[in-house]
Amino acid sequence: MSVTIVSKRYASALFDIVLASSAVDETEKELNEIKKVLKADQELNDFLVHPKITADKKKHLIAEAFKGVSTHVLHTMYLLIDRGRTNIFSEMTSEFVKLANRTKQIDDAIVYSVKPLSGAEIQSLSEVFAKKAGVTSLRVENVIDKDLIGGVKIRIGNRIYDGSVSGKLSRIERQLAGENR
Repeated sequence: MSVTIVSKRYASALFDIVLASSAVDETEKELNEIKKVLKADQELNDFLVHPKITADKKKHLIAEAFKGVSTHVLHTMYLLIDRGRTNIFSEMTSEFVKLANRTKQIDDAIVYSVKPLSGAEIQSLSEVFAKKAGVTSLRVENVIDKDLIGGVKIRIGNRIYDGSVSGKLSRIERQLAGENR
């Protein structure tokens, strides 16, 4: 079974549990924090996937390292350890966030710009593009990309809205190349 399918199943199960107890936001924050820690600490990842280390030792480390997390998240981690699937934690977290966003009518957007955008600019982009995405609001992450020359490029899910100077130049170049054939 593919990692994506398995990740979706674990995320869906956890989501159903925390939705019933109205702890979706808290769980999302906890999962994202653990995801950051796992991404930053390769030794911890190596420990969790090492086949010669017992599940009990792995669970003990997780319990000590993440003392403040909810029992739902902790037990999900234990289940992943028991099933030898700690490698899907990052993708499972992403799937959980997608489920939470869908429920709250929120979507994540990445706005690429040449310079950091102000709060007002981000808010304005969020309002305009939330309507285009069919959601009530967008969580915007601003990423600096000097290659854009000017303007912005916005990614919402698998859609990209390119209003950058480099994007416009690229489109003009493709048009001219097409006319010269």
